Amino acid sequence: MTPPTPRRSPGSEITADAVPGPSAARREEARMSHPATDPHETAPQPAGAPRGEGTPRGEGAPLRAPQILDLVRTLPDHSGFPTVDELHESFEDLARGTRGTERVGRRRVGTSRLGEPIHEYVVGDGPHQAVIVGGVHPNEPIGSWTALHLAQMMLEEDGPAEALATTWHIVPTIDPDGMRLNEDWFADPFDRTHYSRHFFRPAPDSQVEWTFPTDFRDAYFDAVLPETLALMRLIDDVRPDLLVTLHNGEMGGVYYYLSHDEPELIADLHAIPDALGLSLDTGEPESPHLRTLATAVFAMDDISSYYEYLESIGLDPAPQIRGSSSASWGARHDALCLVAELPYWTHPDAGDETPTAEPYRDLVLRTAETMGASGEALQQILDEAERHLSLRTPYLEASRAFVPMLGAIAETDRRRAPLEPAERRATVAERFACEDLVRCFRLRYGGMLLQAIEAETRAGIAPAPLRALRGRMAALYEEWLADAATEATPIPMRTLVGVQLGAVLAGAAHVAATRPTSNAATRPTSDAASADLPVPDDGGAS
Repeated sequence: MTPPTPRRSPGSEITADAVPGPSAARREEARMSHPATDPHETAPQPAGAPRGEGTPRGEGAPLRAPQILDLVRTLPDHSGFPTVDELHESFEDLARGTRGTERVGRRRVGTSRLGEPIHEYVVGDGPHQAVIVGGVHPNEPIGSWTALHLAQMMLEEDGPAEALATTWHIVPTIDPDGMRLNEDWFADPFDRTHYSRHFFRPAPDSQVEWTFPTDFRDAYFDAVLPETLALMRLIDDVRPDLLVTLHNGEMGGVYYYLSHDEPELIADLHAIPDALGLSLDTGEPESPHLRTLATAVFAMDDISSYYEYLESIGLDPAPQIRGSSSASWGARHDALCLVAELPYWTHPDAGDETPTAEPYRDLVLRTAETMGASGEALQQILDEAERHLSLRTPYLEASRAFVPMLGAIAETDRRRAPLEPAERRATVAERFACEDLVRCFRLRYGGMLLQAIEAETRAGIAPAPLRALRGRMAALYEEWLADAATEATPIPMRTLVGVQLGAVLAGAAHVAATRPTSNAATRPTSDAASADLPVPDDGGAS
C-alpha cells in the first residue's frame, strides 16, 4: 500500500493519495521470480506455512481458482450501484430473513461524522475470522455489490461456507456520509463524463483508509476519524486472519495488494481475472516506491518504505506523509491483508508491454509538465474563488487538499525522471498509464472544484465575480472532457464483482488451508463473533 496520492488512475488506491519514482526494474525482477502462474500447477509453498494444519474443506479438496470461478460465474449482472440506503436495506433483509436461525448477526460498531450508525453483519461461525470493509474510499462502490453477494453466497445451502470455515464480519460501507455524495452517478457509472462531473473523493485527512495512526521519524499523525476508530476497534476485537478493504480503480486492468508474499494465492489471483476476460494491469504502479511481488501484485509495506523513498530522491517526507492505512492496523494481528483493484473501463493499451520510441524518462517529464500546468490552472481559479466562497462544503475541503497535490506530483516526477536509465523505452502500457493519470486527475479534481463553486451559484448566494469564475472553470472542464475521449470500454458489472469476490474467496481459502485453526480458537471472542447477535426491530436505527 502507498500513501494518499495515487500514481495510476486510482483507486486503491489503496494509495492514500502519493508520489511517483523508479519502479520498472522492481517490476521486471518480480516478473522473473513470480511470473503469472497456472492455478492448476502446484505453486511453491510459502516459507513457514504449516501445511496440513489448516481447516479441512468438505471432501478435503482445496478451493482453488477453478472452483472459485464456478461460484462467481453465477453472479447476476447490475446496471449501476446501490445507494447507501438500498445497500443497508439489503443487509437488513438478510438479517431479518434469517432471524431465529442465528445465521446473520448485526452489531453497531461506530457512528459516522454526520451521525449515521455503522454496523457490521456477521455471517457464519467458522474458526477463521475475516473482516470485509466496503466504502473505505466512498468513490469506489464495486465493493457494495461484492459485500452483499459474499454474504448471500455464505448463506446458500450448497455454497462454500463450510469449505472456507470462516466467520465473516462485513461492514457494507464504513463511510456512508462520503458515499452519499457520489450517489448522483451510481445509476449511470460507465459514462466517464457523467461520472467525473458528479465525483467526490474526500481530502486525505478525511479518508477512512488513510487516517490510521502514524509514528515514524518526523512523520506523525493521530487525527483519527470516528469511522476509522470504529474500524480500529473492530479489527482489535476480531483479530482477523483475513482483512479485505474493498477498493477499485478507474481505468486499465486488474492489480492487487498483499501483505504477505503467498505464491499459491497469487496464482489464483492471476487466474481469476484472466478466466473472466480481464487483463492484468502492467502499466505504472500507483506509486514508484512500491515493492512488486509478482506481475500486477504489490506489497503492502508500511509507511516507512514511502518515507525512505521520498528521502532518497531529496524530498522532505514529513509534510507529505499523514495517516497510515488499514493494513498497518491489521498487521498488529498478522492478518493477511488483501486488496483487489478493478477498473470501470478497460483499454487495449493498459496491458500492452510493447516498447515505444519514447524514452521512459522523457515520458515522465512530458506528463509531469502537463500535470503541473493543470494544477496551476486549477490553483489560480481556486485562489481567485476563495474570497467569495462562504459555504465550507466537502468539495471545497477536498479541492484545497488535492489541487496543490497536482503540482507536488509534477515536481516529484521531475526529480525522479533523471534516475531512470536513458536507454529504457517506455512501454505502451506505461505511456497510457502516465497520460491517463493526467486525464483522471483533471476530471476528478476539476470536477470537485466546479462543484464547490456551484454550491454557491445554485444556492443563489454567489457574487458576480464568482459566477464569472464558474464560467471559466466550466469552459476549462469542457476542454479537458474533450481531451479525455479514448477507446475505453466499460466492463460489465458482473465481471468486476466476480473478480473482486473471487479474490476475497481466494484469500479466505488460502487462510483456511495454511493457517492453523488453533490461532483463531485461542483468540478472545468478541460480541461481533458470537453466533447469537440480536437483530433489532428498529429497522437499523442503532
